Amino acid sequence: MAVEEKRAWIMIVVTVVSYGAYLAVVLGRSGTEPLTQQPYAAALLWTVGAAIVASIALHITVSLLSPEEGKVKDQRDREIHRFGDHIGQSFVVIGAVTGMLLAMAEADQFWIANAIYLGFVLSALLASTAKIASYRLGFHPW
Repeated sequence: MAVEEKRAWIMIVVTVVSYGAYLAVVLGRSGTEPLTQQPYAAALLWTVGAAIVASIALHITVSLLSPEEGKVKDQRDREIHRFGDHIGQSFVVIGAVTGMLLAMAEADQFWIANAIYLGFVLSALLASTAKIASYRLGFHPW
């Protein structure tokens, strides 16, 4: 398995775990009060920060444990990486537009922040899934 494919798997796992932890914390606090009244900013910042640190640590670990021939990136690896990132960027745009529309509708900050965060999460998942599918099923540039 190529190092880049391993990195895509790492991104999927880290993204799912960190977003799941965020949802567990925020939804776990909801009681009789509305969800928008729950504190969410600290949980969001901590889970994003922890995801970044975990991703970096796991990428370094995979790079150190991979054999030398597996560390070489060829043209196909670069094209798959670019292809996956381009596909994933669509959800960054969707999340940003959704956040902008919510702001114009004067929605609560909770919904704006969570729409943008969900856009980032879906972007990472889609980009990594596209990369893995390209490695597993074959990559055919247009």
